[in-house]
Amino acid sequence: MSSVRTWLAENSPEEIEHFLGEVTRLRLESGRVNKLCSSLSDYDFIEAKINHPKFGVRSLIEDYELIENAELSDRPEYNSETLEDLKLIKQALQLSAHILDRDTKQLAGQLTGRLLLFKKQTKIQQLLQKISQTEIQCLLPLTPSLTPPGNGLIGTLTGHTDSVNAIAISHDDQYVVSGSKDKTIKVWDIATGQEIRTLSGHTDSVNAIAISHDDQYVVSVSSDKTIKVWLLATGEEIRTLSGYSYWVFTIAISHDDTCVFSASDYTVEVWLLATGEEICTLSDHIDRVNGIAISRVEDIAISHEDDKYVVSGFRDNTIKVCSIIAPGEEICTLSGHTDSVDAIAISHDDQYVVSGSRDNTIKVWDIATGEEICTLSGHSDWVLAIAISHKDRYVVSGSKDNTIKIWSLATGEEIRTLSGHSDSVFAIAISHDDRYVVSGSNDNTIKVWSLAIGEEIRTLSGHSDSVNAIAISHKDKYVVSGSWDNTIKIWKRKTGEEIRTLSGHSDSVNAIAISHDDQYVVSGSKDKTIKVWDIATGEKIRTLTGHSDRVFAIAISHKDKYVVSGSDDNTIKIWKKETGEKIRTLSGHSHSVFAIAISHKDKYVVSGSGDNTIKVWDIATGQEIRTLTGHSDWVFAIAISHDDRYVVSGSKDKTIKVWKRETGEEIRTLTGHFDLVFAIAISQDDRYVVSGSRDNTIKIWDIASGEEIITFRGENSIDCCAITSDGGTIIAGDRSGKVHFLRLKCDEVES
Repeated sequence: MSSVRTWLAENSPEEIEHFLGEVTRLRLESGRVNKLCSSLSDYDFIEAKINHPKFGVRSLIEDYELIENAELSDRPEYNSETLEDLKLIKQALQLSAHILDRDTKQLAGQLTGRLLLFKKQTKIQQLLQKISQTEIQCLLPLTPSLTPPGNGLIGTLTGHTDSVNAIAISHDDQYVVSGSKDKTIKVWDIATGQEIRTLSGHTDSVNAIAISHDDQYVVSVSSDKTIKVWLLATGEEIRTLSGYSYWVFTIAISHDDTCVFSASDYTVEVWLLATGEEICTLSDHIDRVNGIAISRVEDIAISHEDDKYVVSGFRDNTIKVCSIIAPGEEICTLSGHTDSVDAIAISHDDQYVVSGSRDNTIKVWDIATGEEICTLSGHSDWVLAIAISHKDRYVVSGSKDNTIKIWSLATGEEIRTLSGHSDSVFAIAISHDDRYVVSGSNDNTIKVWSLAIGEEIRTLSGHSDSVNAIAISHKDKYVVSGSWDNTIKIWKRKTGEEIRTLSGHSDSVNAIAISHDDQYVVSGSKDKTIKVWDIATGEKIRTLTGHSDRVFAIAISHKDKYVVSGSDDNTIKIWKKETGEKIRTLSGHSHSVFAIAISHKDKYVVSGSGDNTIKVWDIATGQEIRTLTGHSDWVFAIAISHDDRYVVSGSKDKTIKVWKRETGEEIRTLTGHFDLVFAIAISQDDRYVVSGSRDNTIKIWDIASGEEIITFRGENSIDCCAITSDGGTIIAGDRSGKVHFLRLKCDEVES
């Protein structure tokens, strides 16, 4: 037992509270730097402070900031390497804060997954060794599969229950304001990531947010056809502007805070912020307005200078520059995009317009001449959000490809890509000191990133898109993963080292199975084909064709005689593994077949479908034996116990069900996931079920009692999982392309 753990065990609650609350300050003031650094890198101290009801992770982070802000270079105990280690530990805690706020049991796994990369940092290695030796029940990453410090991401803000459509930052850089499809607006402290308040009143999706330049007001627009004005300081609703006949999409406030510009359907309206009075309509457009930006010049509403513009982007692929001074006067139209223009920004010196389009490109235009200066290409899907840094050095873009890209405005060069969202990035804002980028996504989260270009970026190996399928070889030597990036990767199970990549599918790989002699990998793809590969060489042996739509599921019989596939064409096909010959087609589902499992005696096929049912089939005859009903939504995952007694299913209805295979009787329902369940695996001894969900968690359950035993929370949707034959390691793939190797630390399971 460590000295900290011993001390905590021997002292009163009052003494413990005083120690945890004051020890950092007292040691700093008394100059005991070594002692202070030891406590801030001691797992027992970190765990005790996070779990204390008076403190928690935010208070612990403040301890690290105390030592960061102190002048210690003249102290005899000063050690720059140690202080750098503490900074990395603090940043790891910041990245995990939104998770630890909800579940402090995630501490060991979060620190390990984020800090394993730092093999040369003494204090970090001591901390990780202590975690591995501590008696805790957890899933401990074996590879650095969580975002590490120094990778651009600073923190994640969670609280919205639906897509985050809009982001604005107050002009003093203290607050982030977000608007969501969940009909609410939230105000957050940008420094701590804590939610300050929620503004409720809209009855439909909040589509856009703007903050007045004096930071007094928040203005929001919604699909409920209204505009609302709120006090930023209190959240009080001041007024509602209604009367629109269509959804209101976008909003901007003039730089003197007198006028608000809003777009609904084909018009841009101008009204007074102080009274809500409508002044005029700037123009009638031939198609819907998707974005507005106002030129960065003073006195937009009342000034009579000639260079006052409203710039709008349209679904007709054009951008229009209109005069504010002469309402309705169109100055020029910028043409060049080949699809709808969804995002617009104007440089702060009023020289450039930057546009983002569904044609996957960003264009930079000269606002005075309308000339296209350059095109920025790199996103693989629609560009949905654009922001320009306040010193006009960088363009930041958010895309439907789930990434954020930072570009040089001067050269158009792509500087870096920020990956971490698991769905489309709808909103981007940059702090006024150009330190932070804040993004809002369809994954319901807000992320805060560093804009600093000099910061070291650490790249984690893995797939470049969602990992949909995982299989472990039967001798536990290899892990094989399939991804939306069209590739299959083979990894060493013990180390997580990537051995090789198999390329050949022309679309996403949705399913993977390994033959029981560990010689072959079989993959199913969105390209409607099934491929057989040699696992030792990576050579493609044959391609099986016959499905008329995407292949979602693959299983291999335990004697390696058959390959069974499930497809979006609603059918199941049985093939001879050795020749690729199609034996029969099983028809009966009325929707896509998402999941397939074969009983261990090779007698039955069990399938899960988008028709909410599970079917049991005779593999020899193709006859449907029975249908299991009980799920209220699509069935995405199926597993059969090794004794063939039970079927376990995971569904879009967020539940896991355990069924008797022979009778179809539902035995129990496991509840605890907050989103759909994509993946199911059963331990070799049939005692435990492992599940992966879009709520970013992996859970282990006792199959007999239905009790939840352990949870590991990742950063993205867990789309597939598998468990080694000894039950000691769980492998999971997530929506960002990472493969997690997780060691099971749990006396109950290990025994």
